[in-house]
Amino acid sequence: MTILLAGCGDLGTEAGLRFAALGHRVVGWRRSPGKLPAAIEGVAADLGAPDLPAVPKDTTAVVIAVAADAPTEDAYRAAYLGGVTHVLDALERDGVRPARVLFVSSTAVYGDAGGGWVDEDTVPAPGGFSGRVLVEAEDALRARLAGTGTAAVSLRLGGIYGPGRTRLIDQVRSGSAVVPEDVRYTNRIHRDDAAAAIVHLVSMPADPAPVYIGVDDDPADLGSVLRFLAAAMDLPQPPVGDAGPARGGNKRCSNGLLRGTGFTYAFPSFREGYRDILAGNGVRHP
Repeated sequence: MTILLAGCGDLGTEAGLRFAALGHRVVGWRRSPGKLPAAIEGVAADLGAPDLPAVPKDTTAVVIAVAADAPTEDAYRAAYLGGVTHVLDALERDGVRPARVLFVSSTAVYGDAGGGWVDEDTVPAPGGFSGRVLVEAEDALRARLAGTGTAAVSLRLGGIYGPGRTRLIDQVRSGSAVVPEDVRYTNRIHRDDAAAAIVHLVSMPADPAPVYIGVDDDPADLGSVLRFLAAAMDLPQPPVGDAGPARGGNKRCSNGLLRGTGFTYAFPSFREGYRDILAGNGVRHP
C-alpha cells in the first residue's frame, strides 16, 4: 500500500514508521519535511493552504493528522477544517480515490458528561470551540466522501501522553499539581497506542465504522493519576484543593468498539504508560 500522511508531527511520524515497518510506501506532508526519518518520503506542504502537492496516484489510504498552531478558534479552523477541505480538494483534483481516509479527531467533541460514559453512539455536545470545529471537520469529511467509494473514518483520541508529553509528570515534579476536591474522570491514550490504532484501522480487512474512540481501558480519576505519579517518583502526595475547571470535561470514554476490532494496547492504562515514560523509554519525533 501507499499511505499518504497529511500531517507528520509526532503522532503522524510514529504512525508512518509503523506503516513503513510493515513494508508500505509512506509519503509524509509537512511544512518541514527535512525533519522526517528516511523511512518516510517527506514532501513540503502547508495543509492550512490550498494547492497542496500532487497526490501519489497509487495512494491507497490517507491519514489526516494535523495540529493547530495556537489555541484559538481561527487556528483550529485553519488546521482542522481547512486541512480536511484542502486534502479532499487535492484528492479530487488529482483523481485519486483511496480506500480509506482517516481523520484524527478528539474526544473533545463530547464535552462534559458529568462523569458518565460516552461511546460512538453518544451525540457530540462540544463545550468549546475546539470540539465544535472538530465536529465540523468530521461532518465535512463524511459529506465529501459520501458515495465516492472511499470510507471516511474519524478516530477520536483522548489526551495523548508519551515521550515528551509529560504535563502531569512535570506538575507533580514541580509541586504545582493539585488533586481535585471532586471525582474528575480523565481519558488518555499513549502516543504509541494512538499510532498503532491508526495503522490498525487503516490496515484491517473489515470495513471500518465511521467513528472510533481511541482511549485506554481506564478512564481514571485525575487524583488517582497524580497520586500514582507522586508515589512512582518518590515525591510528596499532591494537596487536595481547587484544581480549576475540568480539562476536557468530566466523562468516561469507552474503547469497546475499537477493542472489538481486535486491537490490543501496549499500555492498557496510565500505570503501564507512565512507568514506561519514567523509565526513559521512547522518543518524541521533532
